[in-house]
Amino acid sequence: MTRSTRLSVRGHLPEGYLADALRRDASLGLSADPKWLSPKWFYDARGSRLFEEITKLPEYYPTRAEREILRRHAADIAETVPAHSLVELGSGSSEKTRLLLDALRGAGSLERYVPVDVSEAALVDAGESLLRDYPGLTVDAVVSDFGAHLGIPDDEPGPKLVAFLGGTLGNLLPDERAAFLGAVRAQLRPEDGFLLGADLVKDPTVLVRAYDDTQGVTAEFNRNVLHVLNRELAGDFAIERFEHVAVWNAEREWIEMRLRARGDQSVKLAAVDLLVEFADGEELRTEISAKFRASGLVTELERAGFAVTRWWTDAENRFGVALAVPV
Repeated sequence: MTRSTRLSVRGHLPEGYLADALRRDASLGLSADPKWLSPKWFYDARGSRLFEEITKLPEYYPTRAEREILRRHAADIAETVPAHSLVELGSGSSEKTRLLLDALRGAGSLERYVPVDVSEAALVDAGESLLRDYPGLTVDAVVSDFGAHLGIPDDEPGPKLVAFLGGTLGNLLPDERAAFLGAVRAQLRPEDGFLLGADLVKDPTVLVRAYDDTQGVTAEFNRNVLHVLNRELAGDFAIERFEHVAVWNAEREWIEMRLRARGDQSVKLAAVDLLVEFADGEELRTEISAKFRASGLVTELERAGFAVTRWWTDAENRFGVALAVPV
């Protein structure tokens, strides 16, 4: 569907895909022991606004740290991979992407930006904003769920740079990460590159604070998934009876966000004919956010068929960005 001569939107999601996926995830996750939900369901319009607030909080360092790295090294990235196309998976507002766009345009190589996201509205808003600021740029947006279909166009001219920023890789379980990285590698040619942002292991106190801020914004973001279930699946969660919990799992080196029931509860999701029982203190896991060590991330990329050519961190060694090429 063409919005302008320089903005197009194409879809890889069948009609009703997200609604079906939510019903499936809710049925599986809320029937499991322990209970879980995918973090993708945080991000309705309200959840997206709350996350934008989170990125500005003093406790939440990843966005600032990654932006610092890109600001310092975008020119190095553009020199190493002089991409004609920049493909961004899970692009959202595409804010940090502007640093890459500036560097690639400065290098004289960039022709096209390909943002991939599940939200068509977000893609159109970001695309129109970019076109206002980048005359001559073509935006070929793709509506897709990278967990099921990467959405990288097969006909994209190379060399291309595929970016997966924000530490989102950490939301995937180890087997899911391996499958995802392998799928990315399968769609790259020798001249292409893969830019990956990853949060690093650090003092657990710093990590927990980043997911449990003093203003309670992250708590509202976490509970927002219950608003989504109530609205989309005719649920009757008493949202105020669930408290936000963030814990560090030292063995697996990831943060877990959970919702803890205050008192015994029975919750009905009429749209999927599901009755969910919560015992007092029982927890529903809503997100994992794995933290990485450089050596471990390099190993995961090598197993997927990449070689890491450059590795950067911010000044405080909180966040890392890897530039990898297919081998």
